[in-house]
Amino acid sequence: MSIEQVERHGAHNYHPLPVVVTHGDGAWVTDVAGRKYLDMLSAYSALNQGHRHPRILAAAREQLERVTLTSRAFHNDQLGPFLERLSQVSGFSRALPMNSGAEAVETALKAMRKWGYTKRGIPADKAEIIVARDNFHGRTITIVSFSTEASYREGFGPFTPGFVVVPYGDAAAIEAAIGPNTAAVFLEPIQGEAGIIVPPVGYLKQVRAACTRAGVLLVLDEIQTGLGRTGRMWAAEHEDVRPDGITIGKALGGGVYPVSAFCANDDVMDIFAPGTHGSTFGGNPMAAAVGRASLDVLVDEKLPERAAVLGESFRAALRAIGSPKIKEVRGRGLLIGVELHTDAGTARPYCERLMDLGVLCKDTHEQVIRFAPPLVIHERDIDWALGHISAVLA
Repeated sequence: MSIEQVERHGAHNYHPLPVVVTHGDGAWVTDVAGRKYLDMLSAYSALNQGHRHPRILAAAREQLERVTLTSRAFHNDQLGPFLERLSQVSGFSRALPMNSGAEAVETALKAMRKWGYTKRGIPADKAEIIVARDNFHGRTITIVSFSTEASYREGFGPFTPGFVVVPYGDAAAIEAAIGPNTAAVFLEPIQGEAGIIVPPVGYLKQVRAACTRAGVLLVLDEIQTGLGRTGRMWAAEHEDVRPDGITIGKALGGGVYPVSAFCANDDVMDIFAPGTHGSTFGGNPMAAAVGRASLDVLVDEKLPERAAVLGESFRAALRAIGSPKIKEVRGRGLLIGVELHTDAGTARPYCERLMDLGVLCKDTHEQVIRFAPPLVIHERDIDWALGHISAVLA
């Protein structure tokens, strides 16, 4: 395989770094020339458990030898145990399994709207969902309809109506935007694609209180922030906030298979009836087996706790670099953004230099270098990477 083949035969909708990965193990990957790199991106947090975790691979292999797909026209013996485990880990009584994160978000949007009509009495086709500026929830037409990023929207209209956009981190703006047709507030606990934007302390707690007072739902997108990435199983736990629903994806498949879900309690999930929503592959036995193993690894190996400890020391070491190029180091757990001053140039050249030194990371929002290694990464590997990061940014 060559980069030229991808450029010739693929759509040009990505601008990847020029490395061709052929093997992965834990926090390390190897390219076609046999050179090793430390993966500090984790496929945008889809590899929290690391590359090819043996327990997840074993579950996939075992299921591969039995049955991989039944559709939801029939039951399979893996879905029930997976849903039960997901309910235990999420704390919600029910889950609706899908495949991609965007599908989980679309499921949540349908749930929020239908709940607004059936439970809150919003007039037909008038439901509104409040979202935050600079959000990223996926790439479908409806999801980009409430994005404020021009590159996600240009040329894709007309857009789906029914969304009210307010500034991120401003709880008062959300409370002021809630009206009689508001069904829900939908937010990221930390904005990932926007540049690892951590909201002010107390923000989620204030939003939760405003939603409770108004009788509307609070649904959080934990696709990037959940499953241990920020040092808790769910990022909302940092403020002891309990939403009415969450979207999950990425690491739910352990980097082996696409698995996602919308999780909520009975009072939200009971708006779905046969025929109202579905997916041929959602909840398939392979996904269910992999998803359950992925959850077990996170819990049994205490990966959220590991992310909390390693993340704190990693951020402290990044701040200690003391480079005049660094404007801010921010994040929680092992979801970290290093924002550069504009006069230091954009972040991509720094990512390219780090790639040359064996450290894989990625730029976001022009000035931010994102570091989000697998939660299984060794402290010595972070120290090794820090030496190169310091050299590149000093």
